[in-house]
Amino acid sequence: MKFFLTPGQLQKVEMARVGVAGLGGLGSNCVMHLVRSGVRNFVLADMDVVAESNLNRQFFFADQVGMLKVNALEENLSRIVDGLNLETHAVRITHQNALEIFKSCDIIVEAFDAAEEKSFFVHLMLEAGKKVVSASGMGGWGRSNLMQVRSFGENLYVCGDMKTEVSRTAPATSARVGIAAAMQANVVMACLLDMEY
Repeated sequence: MKFFLTPGQLQKVEMARVGVAGLGGLGSNCVMHLVRSGVRNFVLADMDVVAESNLNRQFFFADQVGMLKVNALEENLSRIVDGLNLETHAVRITHQNALEIFKSCDIIVEAFDAAEEKSFFVHLMLEAGKKVVSASGMGGWGRSNLMQVRSFGENLYVCGDMKTEVSRTAPATSARVGIAAAMQANVVMACLLDMEY
């Protein structure tokens, strides 16, 4: 696979270990972008199985419905490139296990659906000194120019429009969730390559 990185940049990216908490619309697509960008080492965690309702925006396929998301994503990523180092956890991420699961990661993508899960996870990782890329405000469609990345301190980046939560009137659609997932991957790459955001 050809990359448009210098040998030194590619080495940094290939040596990094990226954690992804949640493998739905954000997480599954973010990991796909990172693999295509040269990242090779991941810790992936999600307790869920692929559902038919996921197929409109997540990096899964119809014949994977019913599979654990960690297994389905591993299968799909291996079709992009060989030689990935994937540590997978098919568990619910809790206050008790989160730090242990992601302790080896250089940077962590928060990709949960529920606000309470997002909040506890981000605070726990920041308290542990981890760099976190989160997302907030990606519901509906349109308004792409309102999507942005905001940094809070040295270790937290949040992608999205910061206000349009997924709801009945602003559902999770592939294009807008995909923008947020790509933004998260882009922030991870910038951090791994020591670029200011």
